[in-house]
Order: sequence, then C-alpha cells, then structure tokens
Amino acid sequence: MKILVTGGAGFIGSAVVRHAVAQGHAVVNLDALTYAACLDNVASVADSPLYAFEQADIRDRAALGRVFAKHQPDAVMHLAAESHVDRSIDGPGDFIETNITGTYNMLEAARAYWVSQGKPDSFRFHHISTDEVFGSLPADPSVQFTEDTAYDPRSPYSASKASSDHLVRAWHETYGLPVVMTNCSNNYGPFHFPEKLVPVVILKALAGAPIPVYGKGENVRDWLYVEDHADALLTVLEKGKLGRSYNIGGENEAKNIDIVRTICAALDEKRPGNQPYTEQITFVTDRPGHDMRYAIDPSRIRNELGWRPSVTLEEGLEKTVQWYLDNEDWWRALQDRQGVGERLGVKA
Repeated sequence: MKILVTGGAGFIGSAVVRHAVAQGHAVVNLDALTYAACLDNVASVADSPLYAFEQADIRDRAALGRVFAKHQPDAVMHLAAESHVDRSIDGPGDFIETNITGTYNMLEAARAYWVSQGKPDSFRFHHISTDEVFGSLPADPSVQFTEDTAYDPRSPYSASKASSDHLVRAWHETYGLPVVMTNCSNNYGPFHFPEKLVPVVILKALAGAPIPVYGKGENVRDWLYVEDHADALLTVLEKGKLGRSYNIGGENEAKNIDIVRTICAALDEKRPGNQPYTEQITFVTDRPGHDMRYAIDPSRIRNELGWRPSVTLEEGLEKTVQWYLDNEDWWRALQDRQGVGERLGVKA
C-alpha cells in the first residue's frame, strides 16, 4: 500500500512513517516543516526506497493536487495540525487556518483524486484527531469518553480539531468519500517536541531549572506511548469500518503531578544530581480553561479490531527518559525554536 502521511515530520506523524515503512508500506511524507517539524525524526527511513518526502502546506490546495497526481496514493493518513493548546490560546488564527481550512483542502484534494481514479473501494482517508474534542470529564473513574460522547471543546485547539472532525464526517456522508477516524489520548515518547509536559519536565530537570506544573497538578490524562499509537493507526487504516470512528487510549490514567514525579524518579536513578529532581517542581498559574480529566473507553478498537496498547505507563516513561538522555543532540538543536522553554498561553 502507498500511504500519503500529512505531518510526517512531526511527533506522531514521524512515528507513523517509521512504523509504516517497517511494515513494508510505501510512504509519502507531506510536511510544511513548520516550527515543530524535524526531518531528523524520520532519518532512520529517509534512505529507504519506500520513502518519499514532499515539502508542502495543507493550506495550499494546488500543491496538494500536484502531490496526489504525482504519487497516486492508495490511502491518506491526515495528521498535519497545529497541536499545542497553549499556543492556540496565544494565536488561534494558525489553528483555524491549518486544522480547519487545511483539512478542508485535504478532503477536497483527496476527493478529486478519488473521483479521478474511478472511486476505488479500496481508497481510505484516515483522519487522526484528539480526545480533547469531547471536553472535560468528572473525577468518577467509571465515566470515560466513547465514540458517542457529545463534542464539547474548550480551547481554540480542541475547537479547531472538532471542526475538522465534523468536516470529515460530512465529506463521507455527502460525497461518499471513504473515511475512517480516530481520536486519541495524550501521546508521549521519543521525538516529542519540547513544548509538551513530558519533554518539558525532562529538559527542565536536566537544566536545573524550575519544573512548571499547572495549578495543583491534579489534572488527569490517559497516556498513550507514541509507538503504540502508530501501530493502532495503521490497524484502523487497514481494518477499520468505513465511516466509523475509533477511540485510541493507552489504558494509563494518571495525574499530571504523578507523571512529573515518576519522571523525576527515573532521572534520579539514571542521572542523579545534587538533590532529588522533585525539589525543582514549581506550581504555576493554571492554564485558562484547563480541562480536568480525559479518559478513553477503548472497547470499540479492542473488540472490533483486536488492538490494545503494549506499553505500560511505567515502561513508556522509562523508555522516554532514556531516549532523551541518549539523544541530546536532537533536542539541543531545537532549543532556539520559537516558544521552546517559554510559558505560553497566558494572554487570555
């Protein structure tokens, strides 16, 4: 299968690219190479005859048409998106343009290509989204997001992703475009751009700087190791029912403060300092509109497609900490990029 992956130089996208090539799929990586993208993320497969790269922006409809015509993919995995909630608070316009208008352009380019090929039944457009579109959950552990949970986005980021989800469903219902959809929980793992919680904690700790924790650190997330997520996404692409959505979770709920303390403990063991790294924890003003809890019910993907995560939270965090210790050259090269190391999302 030849797969067009948008955002394939990003965190999750690059994991998909690496995994797809490893499974023998031909991959076309389409990425605009904006601030969070890094081609080093796919260096391990860059010389493979199965890999091709196209620098293009999903906001450029003409460029997308050229890429489809040139490569003639069998499937699309659409991951390209602005994804940092704090950045969406400071600058929502980029999120509207990329996540909504960009997805519209992708749908139209894919539809035109699909029609030109005679509407093959085998074609797939896989839209990858987030559990943040569902809003916030109460503390009750019996309550989880399902595929039927009503949308209730609370941030510019989640609102833009909710909009893109609705567009994909509409293109399936109105035009018959063969789509599958997924909504995932919080990803973490190797090659995570250093603006999200896990890499921020690791790098602040190593720098001897205050480790910022929003509010009291009691916000709960379900954590999904990125390599597991890539495997799940390809499973849905290959086996998912047309028009159906699948929630992908790590089955690993934890409070943010517990994630921070686990990372600190791993660093104490692997690179001990003069004092425990937990001494650097600093509680800071909470993010505006910070959702209290996300949790995914993964029953559908488990029961229908036979997929479950393989990496526990403890294993995944240990692997992630070790990866950052072993790959300092990678993250050092990103330190000067816009917003890295800064507190964003305080302009609300």
